[in-house]
Amino acid sequence: MCEEHPADLSKKTVVRQAHEDDAAALVRLINAAFQVERFFLGSDRLNLAEVRSRMKRGEFLLLEDAGGLVGCVYAELRGERGYIGLLSVEPERQKSGLGRVLMNAAEQYFREKNCRIAELRIVNLRTELPPYYRHLGYREAGTEPFPKEIPAILPCSFIVMVKELL
Repeated sequence: MCEEHPADLSKKTVVRQAHEDDAAALVRLINAAFQVERFFLGSDRLNLAEVRSRMKRGEFLLLEDAGGLVGCVYAELRGERGYIGLLSVEPERQKSGLGRVLMNAAEQYFREKNCRIAELRIVNLRTELPPYYRHLGYREAGTEPFPKEIPAILPCSFIVMVKELL
């Protein structure tokens, strides 16, 4: 899966599936992109062991340009559903359309695997996220408790959002 995308007109971007040797770069990128969550998490979003564990269950799709890794998204097959997580874009490149490129790549990956629904979870404290995902065609489908094994500084929960893949 190596596709070219016109999202960043000044630089050519390519989406590809991650390999084991991409794990350390993924940790750096994801933790940089998720700095905004430190107000309720108080620590890095994930570590190398978590990235490697996710690589065994699903795929990280990487977005690269001539300068290297600029974004990623995690895609996991769950029967007829595809789970999307960890949408990450280098902080200085956010709000440039690269997140949409990654979301489109994840949705296409799921379509190719015959998934009917894409699903994601966002933390309710990230109030800027529901409108973003609604704009991409997702709708709220419920809530879930925040995992007890992740120490949160503030009380929080997940908002589950879904999109039918046509």
